[in-house]
Amino acid sequence: MGVFDTFRRKRDTDAGFEPHRGYYALHDSLDYDDWDDRLDRLDDAVRFEEKRRQRWWQREYWRGRRKRWWAVRIAAGLVGLFIVLFAWLAITAPLNKSLQPIAAPQVTLLAADGTPIARNGAITDEPVDVSKLPPHVIEAFMAIEDRRFYDHWGVDPRGIARAAFTGTGGGSTITQQLAKFTFLSPERTLTRKAREAMIAFWLEAWLTKDEILERYLSNAYFGDNVYGLRAASLHYFYRQPEKLRLNQAIMLAGLVQAPSAYAPTRHYDRAVKRMGMVTNAMVDAGYLTKAEARQVRPPSLDVRMRNNLPTGTYFADWALPEARKVTEGGYDRQTLTTTLDSRLQNIARRVTQRAPLGKAQIALVAMRTNGEVVAMIGGKDYAKSPFNRATQARRQPGSTFKLFVYLAALRAGWEPDDLIDNSEITQGSYRPKNSRGRYSPTLTLEQAFAQSSNVAAVRLLQEVGSDKVIATARDLGVTSPLDKGDPTMALGTSTMTLLELTSAYAAVAANAYPVEPHAFAKPERNWFENLVDGPSSFSRSTHDELEQLLRAAINSGTGKAAMLSGPNFGKTGTTQDNRDALFVGYAGDLVVGVWIGNDDNTPLQGGISGGGLPARIWRDFMTQALGVQSTPQSNPDENADPGGPIKPLDVPDLEDIPLGDGTSRLRVRDGTAVLSTEIDGIPVEIELGDQGVVVDEAAIEEARRRAAEEAARAIRRREEEIVPN
Repeated sequence: MGVFDTFRRKRDTDAGFEPHRGYYALHDSLDYDDWDDRLDRLDDAVRFEEKRRQRWWQREYWRGRRKRWWAVRIAAGLVGLFIVLFAWLAITAPLNKSLQPIAAPQVTLLAADGTPIARNGAITDEPVDVSKLPPHVIEAFMAIEDRRFYDHWGVDPRGIARAAFTGTGGGSTITQQLAKFTFLSPERTLTRKAREAMIAFWLEAWLTKDEILERYLSNAYFGDNVYGLRAASLHYFYRQPEKLRLNQAIMLAGLVQAPSAYAPTRHYDRAVKRMGMVTNAMVDAGYLTKAEARQVRPPSLDVRMRNNLPTGTYFADWALPEARKVTEGGYDRQTLTTTLDSRLQNIARRVTQRAPLGKAQIALVAMRTNGEVVAMIGGKDYAKSPFNRATQARRQPGSTFKLFVYLAALRAGWEPDDLIDNSEITQGSYRPKNSRGRYSPTLTLEQAFAQSSNVAAVRLLQEVGSDKVIATARDLGVTSPLDKGDPTMALGTSTMTLLELTSAYAAVAANAYPVEPHAFAKPERNWFENLVDGPSSFSRSTHDELEQLLRAAINSGTGKAAMLSGPNFGKTGTTQDNRDALFVGYAGDLVVGVWIGNDDNTPLQGGISGGGLPARIWRDFMTQALGVQSTPQSNPDENADPGGPIKPLDVPDLEDIPLGDGTSRLRVRDGTAVLSTEIDGIPVEIELGDQGVVVDEAAIEEARRRAAEEAARAIRRREEEIVPN
């Protein structure tokens, strides 16, 4: 008896039970009910003590009514948890997901003139219908992958044991495989395996066996970037799956286990060896006799659908996410026409490839004033570096950012003829410098913008307010972070992409903001849409004044190397220590941005500045794109303040003298004259100094090699054009 039973007995005594007096009455006055009650309490106390000594895993422990109560509720909780898990599967792994391709279908991108430029994505086709497939097609897959498919409930312990002992067939059922590549990641963990089994049970509960098999065959991977039985049948044998022969079906069934290793286009011998295993499995399953198996021969391939287009280019990589948004769902392949102009893209490629960049990288973006991107260069060589410096690299824009500062001032009531202090800043913690230490008491806004005066830009930012400059940048579509109250912002120290910057200049060219860059043509908005939610525009006077500044930057300022014979507008930009060199401008209906820099953000060799090589590349592109002539430039005025800062430095060296049609230039560096020109399209540099005439033979040889490779590529393209498909 326990201690608490002792207390309970004391309480019972206090309740009024008379103690035993040492004798038993033998007459009718004996209280039998009281005696029975005492015996019952004694029995209860004994049973309580006995159960207290039992353990939960013993059967007698659960015979009590209270324990059964808990057992029922635990079982109910488990059933409820099971229902919750099924509901969670219905939300996170909907059945219709198994009707969608597991890899994005192939998209072919065309230039605006219909020229194919890239092909990206998986090769897919319409789902199969099991009822229309020949029996030997289904039997081949079931024999090697899941022999008891129609007998199990998603998980097959017998199949797992057979696979472990014989090495034939997979440990996972077809239902589990469908669950794995449709709903789960390829990681190999016990948790994923448990989820796979749970989803398999769920699929078996909601789908018929034929529906599961159809979805499995329509999504399985067969190598060569081919998904689904129909696509694989057409890819390897140019035959619909409904007409597959026995040996063809056996080879395809053998590919599923290791598609890349068994793909017959690259590993035909392995695929044939794997066929033998599938054939033996069909014999063991009773689908084929041994005599029929001996008649099976390796099939001949009939691959007609070759992918001779690049899977990616700088433009294609940028356009593909947008392409996926506009394509319809399903297994169908899509062919989309982009805004890329093949003629302008070729011009961009030529002018960037022949530029003397050294080890530096280059990016170029050309777009229409409505945001249609017509040319894009993201680096010197996509094969070596697919990183797109036009859309992914975030670099300082330098003095090209001054566009927003001066535009904010014009919107606030300033005019191009208003004066701004151009004297040296000698007070405060931030003291920007002008290029070459040139200052003057005052400059007009037009002069300050054209000469890219740093001190003038910083003072103008302080006069207008950084909040208005930021608001102006946001209006023109700049989304990159801009720090309020930061005076260095006036000199372009905030980072952004070249595409973002060029789009802002496009908004100025169109006098409609913001301009959103896009790779696919958009339908024109009607008058009502423009009225309700149309773009904003500047006042005519503000826009004319801003273009006056942009025109002065080319005609009489730091961007003289970019001058064309017709109207042209633009701005140079160079960051501290010549780490980035930019030119962004527009002429006609084209807006073009050019950037040069090193990926590791080190200074550019040769002191490349925005008014030098980037401006000349911009001019060369525009000259060919618009069919206009460039204007030969003279030496800048020695008496004018060239602006260009320490942060950024915008002005090319004064000794950089253009010659002839602009392709030849004479530079004087430390007493040495350097003549840069082209001979038969090959860049050549000749130095004349104390050591006489020096020619960089290695550079010439490298240029000749590049020219020879380009000529060979052109010959191959012409040969491919005349060879019939």
